Amino acid sequence: MKQLNQTLNRKDAEKRIPIVRMEIDSELAILHQAILRKDAETIKRCKEKLEELRREMILLEI
Repeated sequence: MKQLNQTLNRKDAEKRIPIVRMEIDSELAILHQAILRKDAETIKRCKEKLEELRREMILLEI
């Protein structure tokens, strides 16, 4: 039973990884624009979101 749960969770993770990568790419593009505009609030928000996405990606890849 434990192996079945691990297998199902693994398949869910495999589906989520490409989505997280797209979210990271999108957030990086937003961050780039914010840096060019010197928008400190957006920069801060993007960095926080990127940190969350980085943590999620690490967990998914384990």
